[in-house]
Amino acid sequence: MRRGMTMLLFLVVLVPLGARAQALDDRQRLGMRLFNQSCRVCHVKPQLASPQFAPALSKDTLGGNDEALRAFIANGSARMPGFKTHFRPEEIDAIAAYLRTLGPPN
Repeated sequence: MRRGMTMLLFLVVLVPLGARAQALDDRQRLGMRLFNQSCRVCHVKPQLASPQFAPALSKDTLGGNDEALRAFIANGSARMPGFKTHFRPEEIDAIAAYLRTLGPPN
């Protein structure tokens, strides 16, 4: 029974993510990869019982303003490091393009 529940969870959670990943263009896929490597640790809740350290991000972040989003990623804030020395401008653009594919957080 436990194995069946694990398989059901896998199908419900991971299959839709894979299906959506195929709908992304190359720049959005790069942004997803960079987001998963550097941003996910703070902006996505690691477990249901764990706290989330930073706000969830989506296409509505910073009012949907792409320029503001790119500047925020590059320069950071008092609570978030800037990534302008870590990512090239086209990589920051890719992260912003990926975030535009995400719906509002639940």
